[in-house]
Amino acid sequence: MAHRKTYRCEQCGYETYDYEGRGFMGQHIVMVSCPDCKSVEPLVVGGIIGQVAASFNGLTGRLCLRCGSNRITLWDHKTCPKCGGTMRFTGEQTFWT
Repeated sequence: MAHRKTYRCEQCGYETYDYEGRGFMGQHIVMVSCPDCKSVEPLVVGGIIGQVAASFNGLTGRLCLRCGSNRITLWDHKTCPKCGGTMRFTGEQTFWT
């Protein structure tokens, strides 16, 4: 089963999601942090799209979906991209496919 979990910054209230598990087409979603637009964004990796477009099998050459920056890194699930505060799981989760 796949879940979308909500995270919120204790200091500034910034909110984002994390996706656990795999979608119905075998893809998984990784969360990347962008220092340029100060956001956490989802990137689809693998699955059927990764079989068709090899560039979707990893993060090499991928860009931030919000601003197009190439300086994205995997989000650590702890650090707020806006203020540097602490992000915590809120307990809210829903299913995704």
